[in-house]
Amino acid sequence: MTRLLSAGATDIGLRRTNNEDAYCVMPEIGLFGVADGMGGAAAGEIASKYFIEAARSVFGGEDSGGTPGMHANGELRHAAAAASPVADYEQLLEKVFNRTSRLIARHVAEHPHDKGMGCTADLLIIHENDYVIGHIGDSRVYLLREGNLSQLTKDHSLVQLQVDNGELTAEEARHHPRKNILFQVLGGSMGSTGGSSMNAPDAAVPFDLLRGNALDRDIFLLCSDGLTDMLEDAEIREILVSHKSIQQKVLKLIEQALAAGGRDNVTVVLCEVAA
Repeated sequence: MTRLLSAGATDIGLRRTNNEDAYCVMPEIGLFGVADGMGGAAAGEIASKYFIEAARSVFGGEDSGGTPGMHANGELRHAAAAASPVADYEQLLEKVFNRTSRLIARHVAEHPHDKGMGCTADLLIIHENDYVIGHIGDSRVYLLREGNLSQLTKDHSLVQLQVDNGELTAEEARHHPRKNILFQVLGGSMGSTGGSSMNAPDAAVPFDLLRGNALDRDIFLLCSDGLTDMLEDAEIREILVSHKSIQQKVLKLIEQALAAGGRDNVTVVLCEVAA
């Protein structure tokens, strides 16, 4: 099995009264996740935790107290042993996103005052020389390879659509006042005014699936927008290429985000493929 060095941390930031981010770091099964909740009061915090709990349950076998990495129904064991495990991992990712959507819908049905709750989410699974990513919203996954930092995911934001259509440059988008208005999140989709409409409870959740090869010394970064709204990609890269340990890099990224203003919760997960 590929050896993975990993660490994660979260911080409430300097302006928030509660932390709506959640994350998981499970190197023993190659699973890493970040979710950023929304919805006000405690609703966003609940939504992000639903996602991480669903990921742990589906991939880690916690539905019935199974051994980590060994799902109660044998799903992860079957995926790892399959001739083409990536396809099976994609199905498990789909299960996580759909389960989270149902949990949020059920919660809103029982607690109508939490209508509008949801979360952005990224989930990374690494198996041998392959990786698969499930993505929705504007939390991000980056890859540092041979000193080059690339953003693997694309924000589900209205501003990003304008960039795609050639109406804005990437730099203009970064400083746009409406950059955080999303058109797709777990729990619903955000309209152009920022209002939320819930997905049908049993509807399949539209999310991005990305796949690729994981090479020795690759470093994957999963983060909430509390990091990327505060730091430029060049600043992130500078920390990732340093000779600090994985844990030190996580803490340094959060420290720098706070030093830059810390306007939001900040969550960082790093995973390095050990040579």
